[in-house]
Amino acid sequence: MRGKPINGKAIFVLCLASFLAGSLFTSRVSIYPPDNKDQPVPAIPNLAALKHDCDQKRKLVEGSSRDILDEVRETHEAVRSLDKTISTLEMELALARTTQNGGSLGRATNHSLQKAFVVIGINTAFSSKNRRDSVRQTWMPRVNLTHAGAKLKQLEKDKGVIIRFVIGHSATPGGVLDKAIDAEDAENNDFLRLKHVEGYHQLSTKTRLYFSTAISIWDADFYVKVDDDVHLNLGTLLSRLLQYRSRPRIYMGCMKSGPVLSQKGVRYHEPEFWKFGEEGNKYFRHATGQLYAISKDLAAYISVNSPILHRYANEDVSIGAWFIGLEVEHVDDRSMCCGTPPDCEWKAQAGNMCVASFDWSCSGICKSVERMKEVHNTCGEGDGAVWNVPLP
Repeated sequence: MRGKPINGKAIFVLCLASFLAGSLFTSRVSIYPPDNKDQPVPAIPNLAALKHDCDQKRKLVEGSSRDILDEVRETHEAVRSLDKTISTLEMELALARTTQNGGSLGRATNHSLQKAFVVIGINTAFSSKNRRDSVRQTWMPRVNLTHAGAKLKQLEKDKGVIIRFVIGHSATPGGVLDKAIDAEDAENNDFLRLKHVEGYHQLSTKTRLYFSTAISIWDADFYVKVDDDVHLNLGTLLSRLLQYRSRPRIYMGCMKSGPVLSQKGVRYHEPEFWKFGEEGNKYFRHATGQLYAISKDLAAYISVNSPILHRYANEDVSIGAWFIGLEVEHVDDRSMCCGTPPDCEWKAQAGNMCVASFDWSCSGICKSVERMKEVHNTCGEGDGAVWNVPLP
């Protein structure tokens, strides 16, 4: 049995009543929270205090960053120093093995060697007495007239700087030329004699023997080769070398890359030009022969491997060839190849004192006997400079 259906008018009335009832209810309930004047309002932070706090935190972060950078720098220095120590020990071990196996190096142990900071070998020849005198009267520490060699001995003792003219012997040992050098050495006490027959085309051999001999007498940080027609500022040289004292395998000088000269009869002709590629090629980078310095580990390397080191016609090329395949730091120092006045004079006036000065056109100071004093007076650092360099 079905109920009686509700008509549309009743439905409309029912909906209208429901709407009115809902409106009445919602008008009594607010959607906004009631005002509560007794509840405290949150305080606004003090801006000055916030700024101070931020500054403190920033300073802490910056301080920590500086501390970290300092630690990284100190660690880097320690690693580099350790690398040099390992390199030196490796060379010493190689030297010891060579001597033990019957090698002819004649090297004493480090404990019996004279300690030094640098050994400076001045390459010279029998005919160059006037050049040697010009050096003695200028950049080499003055010799006390009442005691020959007194200043050099003082320099060795106070600064660890050894300076010697490097020369071999003549083709007739004990002849007039050798006796003249003996007499000059007796007067000045400033020669290092090599077991080597002098000759321009034997310069690569002489240089190799110089380093091998020097490291068998002196335990130095650096070994320098310089020509007797080059002006040298000793104090400036020491300051440059000090910058690299903690680094291993240093090869320092004016790095160049000149042409390989294949034509016979020209100066600096390279008989083995074919090894350097096609005609017109250039040499690999190497220090110019007028002046360069090497660290102790590289001098030891030359001494150990002396019998198998190939010698090219040009000494500076030979030195560069010996190091080109090694983990060597090539230091290109342009202050080691300044020109003579006015070049070195202008640089000195600008505060850039030159380590060495010479004329490229002459591969040394042109007419050095006559001009060495002029260059020294114009471009010299002063006689007291070398004594003021602080050596640790």
